[in-house]
Amino acid sequence: MSQFTHLDSRGAAHMVDVGEKAVTHRTATAMSRVTMNPQTLAMIVEGRHHKGDVFAVARVAGIQAAKKCSDLIPLCHPLMLTKISVELTANTAESCVEIHATCKLDGKTGVEMEALTAASIAALTIYDMCKAVDKGMVISHTRLLTKTGGRSGDWQADE
Repeated sequence: MSQFTHLDSRGAAHMVDVGEKAVTHRTATAMSRVTMNPQTLAMIVEGRHHKGDVFAVARVAGIQAAKKCSDLIPLCHPLMLTKISVELTANTAESCVEIHATCKLDGKTGVEMEALTAASIAALTIYDMCKAVDKGMVISHTRLLTKTGGRSGDWQADE
């Protein structure tokens, strides 16, 4: 395992200097899951939620979150993302919403944190919109699924 890159030789937190790194095409996909009562999921899928289209609001929240990642996580670099997609899928068999967020750019640092932030905030938005009818929802499985580009190369999570 390599050293923590956000700590200097004294162990103090610092922002990594990416100035000398090569520009490469980079992508990252992350996921999160919101498990809920079957009635809550049915309300979302059937469009019966009084606050409106839960998936549309969560999708926009995830996109906004990816763009604001460096404002939320102190040592993240501000990035010029070229693509952000947030896909939400109702899984009725497991009574949950599965969220997959993908971020892309051509740059000197990766987009893993942006993808993770997008998936997390989309999940939190679903919780916020549905908490009045289902306070017991559980947000889980938030993790990086894939990343490409950069010096460390490609990576994929184990199933």
